[in-house]
Amino acid sequence: MYSFYILLFMIFVAAIVGLVEYRRHQKRIYSIPIRIHINGTRGKSSVTRLIGAALREAGISSITKVTGTFPRLILQDGTETYIHRKSDPNIIEQLSIVKYAARQKVKALVMECMALQPQYQTITEKHMIHSNIGVITNIRLDHVDVMGHTLTEIAQTLGRTIPHKQHLFTAENVTTDQLERMAKRKKSAIHFTNSDIVTKDDMKGFGYIEHRENVALALEVCRFLKIDRETALQGMYKAEPDAGVLKCYNVDAFGKKLSFYNAFAANDPDSSLMIWNMIREEIGFDGIRIILLNTRQDRLDRAKQLAELTGSRLSSETDYVILMGQSTEVVEHLTIGFGLPRKKVVNLGWTTPDKIFEKVLALTPGQSTIVAIGNMGGRGAETVEYFKHRSINHYG
Repeated sequence: MYSFYILLFMIFVAAIVGLVEYRRHQKRIYSIPIRIHINGTRGKSSVTRLIGAALREAGISSITKVTGTFPRLILQDGTETYIHRKSDPNIIEQLSIVKYAARQKVKALVMECMALQPQYQTITEKHMIHSNIGVITNIRLDHVDVMGHTLTEIAQTLGRTIPHKQHLFTAENVTTDQLERMAKRKKSAIHFTNSDIVTKDDMKGFGYIEHRENVALALEVCRFLKIDRETALQGMYKAEPDAGVLKCYNVDAFGKKLSFYNAFAANDPDSSLMIWNMIREEIGFDGIRIILLNTRQDRLDRAKQLAELTGSRLSSETDYVILMGQSTEVVEHLTIGFGLPRKKVVNLGWTTPDKIFEKVLALTPGQSTIVAIGNMGGRGAETVEYFKHRSINHYG
């Protein structure tokens, strides 16, 4: 009986401590005037970085937190620090970021949403961030195991971070009616953005391949904050891109020319197709066309989607599909089943970057364009680094 009372007392104390800390957190978050919470399927990290950089250029002291390929905290002067995690990612980490930002007395906090499960998305916005500017970049079929199996279900999940009685900005152009209904329920104004406001000349200032949709979305948020367009763009040009951003590395080796596009971060079919079309229409493919598909055993649902993309929708545009990573035998079977000729499939399995490079080189008669999709995990990041260090871009 005595131990029961001890346990009851400990629970009571823990509840009191938790309540006190919760109230302290609310005081901290509301001490920051501008709170921007960025969600969506693709482009979250890029848009977060672009907005944060524009705020800095405008002289607005801010802390920017990105999850991206690697978690980073971007300080007031633009320097980045790695976020060390003792275990798996947890939304509780957002509390420490808010605490740090409040201590720094910044005017703005730009946060990339790190929650996946619907309930955690609600908790992050409603109890942690209390954003006055919500952003949903786009809605794609990804993380279907936790977010939903249709665009409607995924939109419902992402819509949980729409702020109450505030403003939502989005570049989404498919589930627009649903977003409007959700924003209306939250009594928030919704602002749809259009990439047409960004010109080709505007995009020339970036040292990497950025998406117009991301730039347009960031510009509209800045316009709402009364940051003039030129200042915002100048800040964005200075932004350090995420490690998973689309980049091209040009390699000259043994009399052959390779153009390697790192699109590993675009790991859903819609985003991968959008990048493929952008390269074809705005840059152009040189030589034979190779898709490098990196797969993970715990993401076979995603691998199936990408197998369908390469096997049916891109089969006629592709000369070879190189498979790397885990469970490639399953993916090979799926890809062929979706219509890709067997002679176009090259299954390397779990291999090393140098072996991938050698195979690409062997398949290239004189010139080739390689578009890497699927996942940065496994050997994905290592493969990007290998092509980067072999590229003429890297050595100047």
